[in-house]
Amino acid sequence: MHHRGTDTLQPPAGRAYGAPCRGGLEPVRGRGVVTAPTGPADRAAELAGALTATRERIARACAASGRAPDSVALIAVTKYFPASDAAMLARAGATDLGESREQEAGPKAADCARLLAGDGEGDAVAAPRWHMVGRLQRNKARAVARWAHAVHSVDSVRLAHALARAAASALDAGERTSPLEVYLQVSIDGDPARGGVPAAGLDELADQVAAAESVRLAGLMAVAPRQAGPDAAFARLAGIRESFTTRHPQAAGLSAGMSSDLESAIAHGSTCVRVGTAIMGARPIVSP
Repeated sequence: MHHRGTDTLQPPAGRAYGAPCRGGLEPVRGRGVVTAPTGPADRAAELAGALTATRERIARACAASGRAPDSVALIAVTKYFPASDAAMLARAGATDLGESREQEAGPKAADCARLLAGDGEGDAVAAPRWHMVGRLQRNKARAVARWAHAVHSVDSVRLAHALARAAASALDAGERTSPLEVYLQVSIDGDPARGGVPAAGLDELADQVAAAESVRLAGLMAVAPRQAGPDAAFARLAGIRESFTTRHPQAAGLSAGMSSDLESAIAHGSTCVRVGTAIMGARPIVSP
């Protein structure tokens, strides 16, 4: 999933974070920025509040479209943030977390699970489901299959085959207990640099995924183009999805919408939004 997968909105004034620490993120030094929160309890409260606010946005968007609030899943995207933040979100009720880089996600998922299993700061909490929401190279497939519940960025037959082989190996080794869910990333702007298969290529790719027992075709994923309004982009996506599901009715999922455009995505049928900035705050800044 792509370079907008964790959002690029600017933070509120006076809010910035730096390197990971026990309480979340260290304040940025030497930049004239007054930062918050200052400790684990503050960070936990901030994340819980942002999670609640985002759920309320989803509920309002669903109501405006005549949909039930539980028809849209929320993935909190924790890219660049520490495992302690992920654990805080899980304790606040988040069941699905997203990552964009395998080299960060694998260790974070393991660390988060250890924190939630019992860290002396509360009762044990079930580990969240992890989603790979960034663009993925085939040579990372085996590692991703060990920790990911779903991959949202499959855009080639070769990647689909690599994930199917990796998921089969993980199932055989007991590293996972269910097939890997797969979303096909469709390009709605025709820009190959941003990932995604053209709509005309979806059926071939879907057939390859559906033929493998170790993966499950979950639906489509897309990112609204930067240069166009989200309504037009998601309207086009809705049309692509309608055509796609007539041939693949089992793949009804639609992963679309982020911090800045989730309302538009939901209005056009999204069943899963991927929200980074609105929940996590500004991306961490490494202090010089």
